Amino acid sequence: MKTATQHFQDKLSFEMDPSDLFDAITSKDNIIVIDARKGFAYQKEHIPGAVNLPHRDMNPGSTMHLDKNALYVTYCDGIGCNASTKGALNMAELGFKVKELIGGIVWWKFDGYATEGSDKTGGEEIQCAC
Repeated sequence: MKTATQHFQDKLSFEMDPSDLFDAITSKDNIIVIDARKGFAYQKEHIPGAVNLPHRDMNPGSTMHLDKNALYVTYCDGIGCNASTKGALNMAELGFKVKELIGGIVWWKFDGYATEGSDKTGGEEIQCAC
């Protein structure tokens, strides 16, 4: 039982779902959302307020201006993409507090949240089903 409890506590410590991210953003928590995909994907569509920092470009120089006290949440396309996992790993190795958005931008939109960019989508009524 203790192993299962630890597993699920660890999972919640390192992952966030779209509704939790939306709540954190709207609560003005010290949170920074990172789109870990390449720039062309970010330009096409991204979570509002997210910054584009491709996982391949994360290094001490590219992150030196970032606040070490903030919580960073990385995302990518979704479950078929691991840019968010690579980005979260990079950020953790660089000494940042980080979580990964489960489901990426696909689940963000599935839950009805708006996106920005050239192919932006409008958000529907926000309701969490969990």
